[in-house]
Amino acid sequence: MVAIHSQVIFITGGAHGIGAAAARKLHAQGAKLVLTDLDQAQLTALADELGGDRVLAVAADVRDLGAMQAAAKQAVERFGRIDTVVANAGIASYGSVLNVDPETFKRVIDVDVVGVFNTVRAALPAVIERRGYVLIVSSLAAFTPLAGMASYDAAKAAVEHFASALRQEVAYQGVEVGSAHMGWIDTPMVRDVKADLGAFGAMLAKLPWPLNKTTSVDECVDAFIEGIEGRRRRVYCPRWVALFRWLKPVLTLRAVEAPFIKGAATIVPQMDAEVAALGRSTSAHNEALEK
Repeated sequence: MVAIHSQVIFITGGAHGIGAAAARKLHAQGAKLVLTDLDQAQLTALADELGGDRVLAVAADVRDLGAMQAAAKQAVERFGRIDTVVANAGIASYGSVLNVDPETFKRVIDVDVVGVFNTVRAALPAVIERRGYVLIVSSLAAFTPLAGMASYDAAKAAVEHFASALRQEVAYQGVEVGSAHMGWIDTPMVRDVKADLGAFGAMLAKLPWPLNKTTSVDECVDAFIEGIEGRRRRVYCPRWVALFRWLKPVLTLRAVEAPFIKGAATIVPQMDAEVAALGRSTSAHNEALEK
């Protein structure tokens, strides 16, 4: 166990959702925090809310390696070290492969995959010095892909493998690497999708329990903190998500996929029609940040 109050923790996507909630709880437990996000205004507001000299807020785009290296450099200059990195920043796209906006699809891969690489690459020298910990935020989607979410599914599967490869590379240097896998968490991203797309609600309704269950952000953050303290290889929230890692080969069998394929015949066209009506393939929040 590595006590939270003794750590400097670097979090991407730190202004919203899981990142912001984690920042609040970690700060309350005495951690020093380095928070990065593309949303300058919300990042500043969170830093002001937390107050004190234990928070460094750096507006940076995870797609920009130079910006992430600059953020890591500022972290070391301010606190002298980085003990833990949480590569949390992520977005999703709307619509089928045939109809999703190609630039939005690419943006998801850039943020969710390249952004993880840039984050780790920038902070890793400091983490190695501390024989620290890296937590890569993947998803249940790495094990159970769904129609209409191809970019997100592919990205989260990719970073799971990235974490596994990284673990092999840095274990001899005393660094531990974990991947976090969550089901549906009640984040702004999930709420945005529900608000934008009726098809998303229809898809959830067709999923068997517990795959259709939504979990609170607080429960997810508690799992993250437990994982950081224990330097765990896998963090699951809820805990039943672990089962789907082992069921992954079974879930790709034709007999198991058949009900999902049948349901997609109705849900995918509905989703694509709703996306076309919206005029965007991601949330309004993500669109605004790009402008």
